[in-house]
Amino acid sequence: MQHHPMDLSGKLILITGASSGIGRETAILLSKLGARVILNGRHSDTLVQTQALMEGDGHIISPFDMSRTDEIADWVVSLTKAHGPADGFVHCAGVQENRSIRLFDAAFFDTTMHTNLASALAVAKGFRQRRNRERQGAIVLVSSIAGLIGQSANVVYGASKAGLMSATRGLAMELLRDNIRVNCVAPALVNTEMASKTRDNMTEAQFQSILDQHPMGIGEPVDVANAIAFLLSDAARWINAVTLPVEGGYLAN
Repeated sequence: MQHHPMDLSGKLILITGASSGIGRETAILLSKLGARVILNGRHSDTLVQTQALMEGDGHIISPFDMSRTDEIADWVVSLTKAHGPADGFVHCAGVQENRSIRLFDAAFFDTTMHTNLASALAVAKGFRQRRNRERQGAIVLVSSIAGLIGQSANVVYGASKAGLMSATRGLAMELLRDNIRVNCVAPALVNTEMASKTRDNMTEAQFQSILDQHPMGIGEPVDVANAIAFLLSDAARWINAVTLPVEGGYLAN
């Protein structure tokens, strides 16, 4: 029987930010496609909840705080020693805080950039080590359309997410020799806990104006997970260095 290109059986995938939202939904979907998943987040209790929703067995829980940038690569290498090299890495970890540029300071910048951008590069550093180059690896970074458009009070977050798109292209070129593809998804507003936090900080009219910018309505986490699964799979084996907007027509609006 011919191998289905979306089948992830026999693949080991590391997901950061697997505690909720897009990360959790991606973990569930990848398990349905046959992958074994290493679940990462800050707290093991929420990762256990994710694992309970997944299919298959052999999944691994590995809490680690993505703000500890310089320790991340060694943590990834330790996972490789314990479980073998991962075939894929999905970076869903991220923080968002709406803050006017009038309230800009170094600590806010550092927290956002380290959690959203530096951690992705640090995981990539660990991911490429001790690999069998015969097997194609795949990295998918979760950016945001905030990196493609301008939004007031979202400048630093948007800059960190635009940084992920640029890093996607740079890493894709640098990791070619390791037989690792690097791609990116850029979702518009998705129905997650992070989105409802954003909504709580707005007036009804402000939130409605955001909804009006989404011609197909806001997305569900599984809509982004589907795109991530495609980019990880052999169906995308000749796709590299791209950012795929997953945004229900937002950018055409």
